[in-house]
Amino acid sequence: MRKIQSFVRRAGRLTLGQKSGLNQFWVDFGVNISQNKLDLQTLFSRPAPVILEIGFGNGDSLLEMAVESPQTNFLGVEVYAAGVGRLINEAQKRQISNLKIIKDDGVEVLKNNIIDNSLSGFQLFFPDPWHKKKHQKRRIINTEFLDLISRKLKPEATLHIATDWENYAQQMMKILTQHPHFKNTQAAHKYSIRPKHRPLTKFEKRGKRLGLGVWDLIFTNEK
Repeated sequence: MRKIQSFVRRAGRLTLGQKSGLNQFWVDFGVNISQNKLDLQTLFSRPAPVILEIGFGNGDSLLEMAVESPQTNFLGVEVYAAGVGRLINEAQKRQISNLKIIKDDGVEVLKNNIIDNSLSGFQLFFPDPWHKKKHQKRRIINTEFLDLISRKLKPEATLHIATDWENYAQQMMKILTQHPHFKNTQAAHKYSIRPKHRPLTKFEKRGKRLGLGVWDLIFTNEK
């Protein structure tokens, strides 16, 4: 895959809670990776469906999904230390046992650490839209990335993407519709209604008050 990154690394001052998550509670929720493939059943100490989310931001929606679906294992990947630390700290407060976190580039984790045909679902909520035309080559959703996701997903597993940029939604719909391994759960070229299991983020709530749209794309892996 091309090496153009879909994110820009940024650093900032961490709160005490974020530091606690990264240091004190990392041993309970954090995953230290190498070039080895992850045994997901061993990682979570139980056999259960695994949903992978990359780019979870501050982690609020992923935390809520893990709380509401204890029968499912959730693996989150994020590059930003503040978001990772915050999510781990909150997960520790809630004593969640079905959530693990990797602090790294999601694309590299997929390529190097996730076994083929091992995921029951993949989710990507509000990825950076790179709205300037000259930057749109940085958008994470492209055919090569979907090829990678398809390999990691089990047959009939679900891919769920949400965005609040209509232009990006249209582009993703076109790419997904043309991909031979993915099938829309709705009619052709139709967006999905937000399912109840995807929590509303505070940014999404604010956008709705301002009359802004959100587009959900839910496809199944038909390889």
